[in-house]
Amino acid sequence: MKAAVLHQYDESLTREEFVRYEDVDDPKIVRPTDVIVRIGGAGVCRTDLHVVEGIWRFKVDVALPYIMGHENAGWVEEVGRGVESVKVGDPVICHPLVTSGHCLACRRGDDMHATDSRFPGINANGGYAQYLLTGERSLIQLPKSLAPKDVAPYTDAGLTAYRAAKKASRHLLPGQFAVVIGAGGLGHIGIQVLNALCAAEIIVVDRSDVALQLAKDCGAHHTVKGDGHEVERVLELTGGNGAEAVIDFVGEGDAIAKGLAMTRNAGFYYIVGYGGKIELPTIDMITSEKTIVGNLVGTYPELVELMALADRGLVHLSTREYRLSEANQALKDLHHGQVKGRAVLIP
Repeated sequence: MKAAVLHQYDESLTREEFVRYEDVDDPKIVRPTDVIVRIGGAGVCRTDLHVVEGIWRFKVDVALPYIMGHENAGWVEEVGRGVESVKVGDPVICHPLVTSGHCLACRRGDDMHATDSRFPGINANGGYAQYLLTGERSLIQLPKSLAPKDVAPYTDAGLTAYRAAKKASRHLLPGQFAVVIGAGGLGHIGIQVLNALCAAEIIVVDRSDVALQLAKDCGAHHTVKGDGHEVERVLELTGGNGAEAVIDFVGEGDAIAKGLAMTRNAGFYYIVGYGGKIELPTIDMITSEKTIVGNLVGTYPELVELMALADRGLVHLSTREYRLSEANQALKDLHHGQVKGRAVLIP
């Protein structure tokens, strides 16, 4: 099969070629619950750029060369002898983790913390290819209204945004405020999820005018340009106290300090983006009683819930399509901020 393969890390992201488009062996069924999916769409994520940079080599055990791509959807191509819930030809979206289902975390539905798992595109071959090896337990059948190429990024970008927005929606009340920092690939989904799940006023902060327009299109009630004065503007919009919930989809640079400054006392700061550090004096944590919440992808049931919202037309993905052979261009466009929403590779 054809695949876009990562052969070496590039810490500066300056090489002309991040991945190599080439022929590789087709994946093979090994376990009775294995499923091979013919890829209809593979999302291109900022995490993929972090993989290219080599950041993830200190977190996971993976040997180069390997195939990135952890946001995948397509059609069932082949199934193991023990597979019963899907059949060849079924359109499916893949939960990003492949788990056995036997550990306690799995039995509690905490897929992200399973002790027996693999993460295609992170620590195993992923979906920047014509075919993907996954597991039956990871697959959700798609309704007729949703095509694989249009929903692939929901498996990480959408699911992560949904999980954070769902947590926030549980305590947000009418008349309260939610701030979304970053209206890109994840943020534009988070805005729509907040609108679908709660009645809080949504303030979106971004440096890009294109992203702010996308935020308005997705239902943001207020937009604030990230020009160095965003904290003051958010405080003004919230009556001087800050927001009850801040969801930070950036998580690096000065976004963290500003996000915490936008969070009112006893409020919640949800960190989704990564690359930076949270540095806060303990006395400030005590006197403000702010809660800092980490977010790691999401559960299988949460992906089912997100597909239900998409099926009803309550959440839409803004995507830009590239051929699989154009993987380098997609990665470079993402790196240089030239992708509105999410990039999707199509074999």
